[in-house]
Amino acid sequence: MGMTATDLATSLFTVLETGDPALAAQVVHEEFRNREAAVAPPACRVAGPAGVLASSAWMRFAFEGLRLPFLETARNDDQVWVRLRMQGRHTGAFVLFKDGAVDQVVPPTGREIDFEQIHVLDLRDGKVVRHEAVRDDITMLGQLGVFPPTPAAGMRMLAWKTTGRASRAAAEVTARAAQAAGAAVNTPAA
Repeated sequence: MGMTATDLATSLFTVLETGDPALAAQVVHEEFRNREAAVAPPACRVAGPAGVLASSAWMRFAFEGLRLPFLETARNDDQVWVRLRMQGRHTGAFVLFKDGAVDQVVPPTGREIDFEQIHVLDLRDGKVVRHEAVRDDITMLGQLGVFPPTPAAGMRMLAWKTTGRASRAAAEVTARAAQAAGAAVNTPAA
């Protein structure tokens, strides 16, 4: 017997929290697409478990102790809606991308994040095949101290950019995401 819709949703977010390639192969459809990957490293746009594992590496690079506890779910035969909180400590650079290139790098602040998100997961053949989300990114950026922009936050981001730390962080998170995506290739589906 396969997993229930709620079990699939729970497992998908467990993959994001842990980077577990075996679980990703079990719950993520080979044709999986993530609409939200536009702001993530290029490897996060890859279809299937590889893209999910890359997204996990990207988020865990920036947020130590990443947790995604569910607040509530609703489902039908081919979709699950999840309201959850994203929690963790910002201990690594949070690198945002636009059109495949680095757009912004938020240096580690050591601050805790805790904000709501809503996710819509499409299901097919007993796996998750599509993801999209509505996130409260303004609250997250406020918790990181970068929105509204302050002179101190702006100077810190500028210093990271001019010293090359932002470029090095972007290269590192891009490499980690690609490496995590590669792990999916070597993990057989259950």
